Amino acid sequence: MREAAFARQNKDKWLRFENVLRNNIQMHPDELSALYLEVTDHLSYAQTFYPQSNTLQYLNSLSVLAHQKIYKTKRESRTRFITFYTREFPLFFSQYHKQLLIAFVTFLLFGIIGAYSAATDGDFVRLILGDGYVNMTLDNIDKGDPMAVYKDMGEMNMFLGITVNNIRVALLAFAFGMFLGLGTLFILMRNAIMLGSFQYFFYEQGLLWESARTIWIHGTIEISVIIIAGCAGLVLGNSILFPGTYTRLQSFVRGAKDGLKILLSTIPFFIIAGFLEGFVTRHTEMPDWLALLIIGGTFYLIVYYYIIYPIKLKRRNEGENSV
Repeated sequence: MREAAFARQNKDKWLRFENVLRNNIQMHPDELSALYLEVTDHLSYAQTFYPQSNTLQYLNSLSVLAHQKIYKTKRESRTRFITFYTREFPLFFSQYHKQLLIAFVTFLLFGIIGAYSAATDGDFVRLILGDGYVNMTLDNIDKGDPMAVYKDMGEMNMFLGITVNNIRVALLAFAFGMFLGLGTLFILMRNAIMLGSFQYFFYEQGLLWESARTIWIHGTIEISVIIIAGCAGLVLGNSILFPGTYTRLQSFVRGAKDGLKILLSTIPFFIIAGFLEGFVTRHTEMPDWLALLIIGGTFYLIVYYYIIYPIKLKRRNEGENSV
């Protein structure tokens, strides 16, 4: 589309939005946020097809003005905590599915590498997991309870310890994004290799199904949310590498805010994962159908909230704005 046609098609919307912002016209925060997201979409389009143009400069200034109004001066609703998780975040996150895909592919690739390395090098599992853990697990296997490690600690202590540790890993995955995203990729790589070698170790012992049905009760959410925290780190890293029309500092601040918002969304899921590991995973005697129900349910929860629901909200929002 030619620049003139693009501007003519959207000019009325931009002018209306600018009027709302500059004259402090009252508008529902959710509607204002939706308009802001649409303007940023137009900004991204202009960055790609009309670099160094007046249209790009105008949209950039409009985006900055909107960002300041939405995130600095709007009143916080008493229900903000709820609306953040039910509408604001999913709509916001739809723009970062590309970074989520990169984080997922990275984790999957290094998980496969971890399993392959364990299969071709007999000492690799001990190198990654440590002699203490491997020897303890082999001892538990000999005793007929290979998953006994999940029963050694009290429920509440395990719940708290695992939740805090998982949040720590997520914070590292995000913070290491400051190293141009490479630090985040390293955190994902390390955890993926550990998981791949861990699963191959149980496969080698003839216990792949027994381990998978037990570990993934909590691991489905735990691993998924580590990948999402990796997405937050990549958002931060990209803001440094690709500032676009912003100064590098402005881009970094935006990336840090967006990454923190993604990270904040993961906290309830880490709590759920910690609860499952502390109170549910230890019940290895549960029937297979129940374990599969929990695994399938938590997997659907993650996929729906971070992928399906954001796409549905974005399409609904675009439909409302086009009317």
